[in-house]
Amino acid sequence: MEVIDLRSDTITRPTEKMRQVIAGAEVGDDVYGEDPSINCLEQLAAKKLGKEKALFVPSGTMANQIAAMVHTSPGDEIITEITSHIFLYEAGGLGRLGGVQTHVLQGERGLFSPEALEGAIRGENIHFPRTTLVAFENTHNRAGGRVFSPEELAPHLEICRQAGIKTHLDGARIFNAAVALDITPDLLVQDFDSVSFCLSKGLGAPVGSILCGSTDFIHEARRVRKILGGGMRQGGILAAAGIMALEEAEARLARDHRLARILAEAIEKMDNFQLEFPVESNIVVGKYLGAQKIGEVVARLKEKGLLVNAFGPSSLRLVTHQDVKEEEVYQAAEIMGSI
Repeated sequence: MEVIDLRSDTITRPTEKMRQVIAGAEVGDDVYGEDPSINCLEQLAAKKLGKEKALFVPSGTMANQIAAMVHTSPGDEIITEITSHIFLYEAGGLGRLGGVQTHVLQGERGLFSPEALEGAIRGENIHFPRTTLVAFENTHNRAGGRVFSPEELAPHLEICRQAGIKTHLDGARIFNAAVALDITPDLLVQDFDSVSFCLSKGLGAPVGSILCGSTDFIHEARRVRKILGGGMRQGGILAAAGIMALEEAEARLARDHRLARILAEAIEKMDNFQLEFPVESNIVVGKYLGAQKIGEVVARLKEKGLLVNAFGPSSLRLVTHQDVKEEEVYQAAEIMGSI
């Protein structure tokens, strides 16, 4: 039985062309700054995001944790939205690695109001931790791949600027956001002090993420990467795939979004599922309306050849990506409608 895998855009596999690029990569020792492929990738990433410098790291989680550790000191407080990746899915790293406290705010589909942010910032008082960082996410995974425009985030960033607070953007799928808004990614991140993005999600590389910021920020981030064990020596074999992804994959993301909309339109016609969020990028969240537990629904879909992830007590997440064919999206919809 052929399997359709819509669990995540992290499951993509290198194309034959990418495998050839990996095999022919120039390498050196990156801890010494001598890997030409990693140096090239970092320069390309910084240019695309409009930042002074970039750093190649093994994962998005490491990128976010490095940013937090550079921007804060132990005992400080970070503000973020309650469903953000940095709070929900990074194994408590903010507290364990950075020694910081997390102040989570309830948002509307992944974004809290400017008023809520302003009210959460700590005043000068010896009893309080210092608010030193606010973290945002774009696109927002738990909000169904919601895309935030620069105009939506501008009031929040201005509050942080006025208060002297650093800002970090978890832009794991920032290129998806840029394609959805039909703007260049640098316009989405220009007012953030740092931004991370994943090469191994929608862009289709096998491993790696990028952290971008100022020259001074990346200098310190490189030191923190070493603390966390993120120096990868001859990592150019991975960076070469990242270069190809940055140069070629961006143009394909609009197709992924179109396939997500096709799936969303099919779900809207089903009796057993309904859309939980409007579809804005490559993530579709369907709410199951039947009596079965969501784990049983996932198991039944798997039996019929469709792999998806549970996304709460009654919802499923389906993610389109480069390895999904258009006909498979229609097949996935048929399978969902049949259970």
